[in-house]
Amino acid sequence: MLSNSHWRLDGARALITGGSSGIGLATALELASLGAGLVLVARNRDKLEKARAEITSQVPDCSVEVISADLATGEGRQRVVDRLEAPLNILVNNSGTNIRKRMTDLSLEEYRLVQEANLVSCFEMCRLLHPFLLEGAPSCVVNNASVAGLTHLRTGAPYGMSKAAMIQLTRNLAVEWAQEGIRVNAVAPWYIRTPLADQVLADPDYRKEVLDRTPMGRVGEPAECARAIAFLCLPASSYITGQCLPVDGGFTVYGF
Repeated sequence: MLSNSHWRLDGARALITGGSSGIGLATALELASLGAGLVLVARNRDKLEKARAEITSQVPDCSVEVISADLATGEGRQRVVDRLEAPLNILVNNSGTNIRKRMTDLSLEEYRLVQEANLVSCFEMCRLLHPFLLEGAPSCVVNNASVAGLTHLRTGAPYGMSKAAMIQLTRNLAVEWAQEGIRVNAVAPWYIRTPLADQVLADPDYRKEVLDRTPMGRVGEPAECARAIAFLCLPASSYITGQCLPVDGGFTVYGF
């Protein structure tokens, strides 16, 4: 008889950064439904508690820990390390931010803020939590990058640079950590229906341009991105590492 255990995460422990809303919360709900226990990290304690209540209302037997920390700072990242207990089986690097400006309008401080929130936080979470993942091996990391790391978007240079570097970090760590039983993959979403995306898509002309460049003709849902992340966490994907999976409705392969 074939086993369904390859499609379950029973007994696994997953840490999700930016886990209180959007794709992070959707990923938490998806992993919880598959049997994983959760550690949610975000800046706002009230939002974390609201997310915990939502998850436990839908998956009553799920263990949900919350850690309030700003991962764009060294102090925030150390707070996670100090609060976390080993082992850890899954790390989802999902937190990030953006400042939408032309390069010539950006200050160096704004550039650094985007890099710290997106790239440095991802790098440091991987580096600092490596011992926890090693103890939990076989384990995995999924980095939430963006199609902005694969091609030009109007998101601004610093954001695209940070996401491209996250994808390359994924490749490097996949090779470095393969023999240790730690897989490292990434997803690259296009527009997903989140509060941040909704602000941009509120412009009807811009929204039409986005949909015209999307073969499926619609914006993605957080749960659709979450399911892609969950697949890369499952034992079913045990021979997949170093890959970046676009979750984009066909955007990155659209020609003329």
